[in-house]
Amino acid sequence: MSDLDLLTQSLARNVKRWRTERGFTLDALAARAGVSRGMLIQIEQARTNPSLGTVVKIGDALGISITTLLDYEQGPKVRIVPPEQVVRLWSTDAGSWSRLLAGAEAPGPLEMWEWRMMPGESSRSDPHPTGTVEILHVTEGEMTLTVDGVEHRVPAGASVTFEANAEHVYANQGEVPAQWMLAVSVPAVP
Repeated sequence: MSDLDLLTQSLARNVKRWRTERGFTLDALAARAGVSRGMLIQIEQARTNPSLGTVVKIGDALGISITTLLDYEQGPKVRIVPPEQVVRLWSTDAGSWSRLLAGAEAPGPLEMWEWRMMPGESSRSDPHPTGTVEILHVTEGEMTLTVDGVEHRVPAGASVTFEANAEHVYANQGEVPAQWMLAVSVPAVP
């Protein structure tokens, strides 16, 4: 079985588990997440490989991290994620990528990401729930962060925090690859 098949099956199992645990019908979760009921059915039956944006919307609607959607097994208080288990969720042919390094529920989803973006590339994110905060630290190059239509240049060595309940775009408008670490904290679902 391929890594993609394992990921698809884990996502199917976990979406259904957390939807049931939260007491959401398919229609209720579809409305909260802004995705179609048909898409949720396909995800829960492991018949589709949804986009990263769709997975983020579902996680936000359920009030859980992407890490939890991909693996809900409860382990010890200390969890080491070996390099071979880091999940690459976005990539381009030019060599840009993002990797979900680790995540936890504390009390809402908390995720740590590593991004690498080649010159001229960008990645758009839909608004997260109100109260979501992102913290980003650029380690190489320069990243341009656009939040609610306003551009902010973040050079290597600089950090930025922002409220992520507005559309935002990560971009590399420079001439060299850019790399950054990103932490996302989503409030718990009441």
